[in-house]
Amino acid sequence: MKDIQPKLINLFKEGYCTPQIARIAKKIKEPSTTIHYNIKKLEQEGKIKTYKAVFDYKKINEGHCTYIFVNLSKKNYAEPEKIASEIAKDERVESIDVVTGDYELLIKLRTKDIDEYYSLIKEWIKKYDFEKTISTTSLKQIKSEFVNLD
Repeated sequence: MKDIQPKLINLFKEGYCTPQIARIAKKIKEPSTTIHYNIKKLEQEGKIKTYKAVFDYKKINEGHCTYIFVNLSKKNYAEPEKIASEIAKDERVESIDVVTGDYELLIKLRTKDIDEYYSLIKEWIKKYDFEKTISTTSLKQIKSEFVNLD
């Protein structure tokens, strides 16, 4: 049988997941129709932006997770959203936030290993003229997307 797992993983990351209404109905003891109506209402009101799978990242070859605090250069300091939007286009960026405090950006990055991370951060420092970066590597994730992983 054809292996389409990489294609599915990419689609799931983009929000091609749906709630399991029958499972929810059983859990909260409400009719499926009521659950479906309420979910559709939440979607229409924009309260639900998308549905996403929660992965065991080691098993999909993205087990190296790094949080990167970034100081932007003076020329980019006034436009953190612009730089963040450009960086967000990279499929390895799980999240990116404009933050307060000593840094302007906080990036959550998923790579195969430290070598891929190192290569990418060197590229970004040159491309986006980062003034300074501080990186922290996650040793073990306990909870993700509000789901306990242990």
